[in-house]
Amino acid sequence: MSCYLKLEPRDKTRGKYLIKIKNRIRQALATLERQDLERALRAQVAADLERVQAYFGEPTRLPPARGIALFACGALDLFEVLPLPHVHRSRLAVASVPLVRELVALEEEFGTILVAACDRTSARFFEVTAYDAVELASLTAEATRPGKFHGERQAKRGNMLAGGFGEHNYHMRIREERQRHYAHVADRIFQIHTQRPLAGLVVAGIGVDAAALLPHLHTYLHDLVLGVVRLNPKRVTAAEVRESALALREERERAWERAHAEAAREGVGTGWAVNGIAPTLKALERGQVRTLLADGQDDDLRIDDAIEEALAQRVQVDVVYDERARRVVDGLAGLLRFRRS
Repeated sequence: MSCYLKLEPRDKTRGKYLIKIKNRIRQALATLERQDLERALRAQVAADLERVQAYFGEPTRLPPARGIALFACGALDLFEVLPLPHVHRSRLAVASVPLVRELVALEEEFGTILVAACDRTSARFFEVTAYDAVELASLTAEATRPGKFHGERQAKRGNMLAGGFGEHNYHMRIREERQRHYAHVADRIFQIHTQRPLAGLVVAGIGVDAAALLPHLHTYLHDLVLGVVRLNPKRVTAAEVRESALALREERERAWERAHAEAAREGVGTGWAVNGIAPTLKALERGQVRTLLADGQDDDLRIDDAIEEALAQRVQVDVVYDERARRVVDGLAGLLRFRRS
């Protein structure tokens, strides 16, 4: 028994996730009754489904994650729960082998997001992957001590002109040191990217300084920026960093959904896209689909099967939750590798 369940805030509202899993279990039991199986095997599967429902029925057991994968098999004494950063779509399947393709695809598609939390004097770096957030070595700027300027001012007391230049020079040094610091932070980010290519970059800080790093980033990195978040670099935890990165990634996903839906709408007329469950399944069978768009709210089980088939073909899967994009996708849609005949 393989189960993927979305646990985003909207799914937890009024126990929506529990309603979804109960519906999926009811459907699985109905399918089980129609199959020609030995009574012992049918009872075993039913017991696994009951264990799954009991697990989700206790909210305190749920991990603090936006998604979850659960695999159960009483005969193998298996009951494994994996927290996930996101799930394509809530679904449940009973099969002779566990459905792990989404786990493999998730790790490949998610990649590594780097979060750089910096202020004027230091920077902390976090690598956020599909399953974890790890802090890397930090960076500290060489700062001018405030007392240095005050000493100059006292030595030149009585000379307003000299004092004015002393104060001006001091603030110029502070400004230059700050710019050098951000340049060093940008260099460190570029070094990390060259060692292990990043899938995204998040910049964090306080107030106006939060975005001060952006002008210093290498040109290659600008397209990777997911956004800027307000976090205290000195106090932020890895868990807070991870949650902020996931939230920004989700916003980017909604933008991708709208772009893909618009491409599908335009492509239908030119033969480079299909829309609707039946034509999309047909294109998928032909190996014609480049990107599969699936309605995340439609309960048609054919959509679950299409997602699994697309993952098997290593097709890009984009499950649509954005309301504007959902109005375009009729259950399933597909952007094609070659024009339909």
